[in-house]
Amino acid sequence: MLASFVKVLFTTYTLILLAKVIGSWFPQGRDHSIMRFLNFLTDPYLNIFRKIIPPIGGMIDLSPLIGFLVLQFAETIILRYI
Repeated sequence: MLASFVKVLFTTYTLILLAKVIGSWFPQGRDHSIMRFLNFLTDPYLNIFRKIIPPIGGMIDLSPLIGFLVLQFAETIILRYI
């Protein structure tokens, strides 16, 4: 039961992160309230990776990719030991 709950948490955050990434492709939506909310939820997590690897050329941000990989790794490790 705990494993199912943890899986739902990781899946939910992964989907939130994916929505933020897709939403960032549309410049007109950056000031939309939904995007501000998604940024509020994801930026603290992504800023950890932005400090390590800043955006390439000021435009290409790899932090979501690294964030996805770390989330998947953490989920695998945590679920293995529950």
